[in-house]
Amino acid sequence: MSDERGRGGQDPAAAGGPPRDHILADENIGALLWRLSIPATVGMAIMATYNLVDAIFIGRGVGSLGLAGLAIVFPLQLIVMSVGQLIGMGGASIISRALGAGNVARAHRTFGNVLTLLLIAAGVITAAGFGYLDGLLRLFGATDAILPYAREYLTIILWGTGFRCYAMAHNNIIRSEGRARVAMVTMMVGAIVNIILDPIFIFGLDMGMKGAALATVIAQGCTTSFIIYYFLSGRSSIRMSPSDMRPDLAIVRETLAVGSASFGRMAAGSVVMVVLNHLLGEYGGNLAIAAFGLINRMTQFLFMPIIGFAQALQPVAGFNYGAKRFEMAKRAMRISGIRATAFSVGSFAIIMLLPQLLVQMFTEDPELIRMAVPAMRIVAAAFPVIGLQMLGAAMFQAFGRAPQALLLTLSRQVLFLIPLVLVLSRLVGLWGIFASFPAADSLSATVTLIMLAREFRRLDHKEAQMVEARRV
Repeated sequence: MSDERGRGGQDPAAAGGPPRDHILADENIGALLWRLSIPATVGMAIMATYNLVDAIFIGRGVGSLGLAGLAIVFPLQLIVMSVGQLIGMGGASIISRALGAGNVARAHRTFGNVLTLLLIAAGVITAAGFGYLDGLLRLFGATDAILPYAREYLTIILWGTGFRCYAMAHNNIIRSEGRARVAMVTMMVGAIVNIILDPIFIFGLDMGMKGAALATVIAQGCTTSFIIYYFLSGRSSIRMSPSDMRPDLAIVRETLAVGSASFGRMAAGSVVMVVLNHLLGEYGGNLAIAAFGLINRMTQFLFMPIIGFAQALQPVAGFNYGAKRFEMAKRAMRISGIRATAFSVGSFAIIMLLPQLLVQMFTEDPELIRMAVPAMRIVAAAFPVIGLQMLGAAMFQAFGRAPQALLLTLSRQVLFLIPLVLVLSRLVGLWGIFASFPAADSLSATVTLIMLAREFRRLDHKEAQMVEARRV
């Protein structure tokens, strides 16, 4: 794509609709979603693998207190990721719709504004993290026994804040232009480096928690370097000049509004983890915190591919919505919903049939195994409905409908899970905490179905209006 085309404002195809030669303009929605979702799913699975490997090596190399320390730090990692998603997903949605409408100049300005926002956010988070290190860990639920392990890990992890924010955000930007394979490779780079370095640092150099953290930061740095190389190589259709980094208030507001759903999901996850860590410590002690830490890592691993489906859906739905091809956008949601549900049912079956084998990957501690196995089955009881709920929020985000996307994102963790955890823990104790998860999943899926039905009716109405306008 020439610079003249990018800087001249509208794409020449804009007057007649979306650029027909763009990868996202393919009318075979099912095949297009496969082309985008397979790399995205593989990439997310790989990224989940190195998160899982971290926990496995820490569990076997450091012990249950190391796993508990990892669980305590996880809320802060979620906050960092949520900021990257806030900026990246918001910017990606604008870019997909701008490309669909043929407005390439707006896509470029958005790209520059995303980088500016990331630089500011990473600096603030890093400074705040070092300034309030122990206070944050206590806030997140660290006990006296867990605190030293969590501190060792977080002290190193904070240095990689900028890398993690940049990689999270720009992976979404890459996908927004339909380059799912490139996005997959960026995640593979970090995962491979992390998996190689983990045993070297944790066991070979006997660095324990610090070794695991250092491996993660180096891996994130490699991912960031690869992404920068990709954009500088000219392979991307998105360009940026220094002037594009000047804040455009309209783009900044829309980026933050649309990205708020992704931020809300991860930030809510952070809040949930803080609440859970305190309640688990109160009702089950350090062992319960460690048990949920490994359950959370395993369930995240199993559901990363569904996030891949959502990542494939967003550019396709956003492009077709921007191009006013509403039937195509609906078809993308239907196909993605079927595929995600099938995968979530498979994940449910794996957990129900093989919970002990999954737990023993992390630990040989018999007490930890006895607690984690039944807890994992309870947490996963409503997994078959999670896929649809996650895709519903992704679809509204792709359409730029920020309030609806934010509501669905927050429904499971904030509107339902936190109140249920607080109530059931008082009524039932430790097992009431675990039982809160399937209850929240079921309620959130019900809300998603209702909102999707209403949105499809709205799109049908807009389609009918367009048909009527063409007749006139």
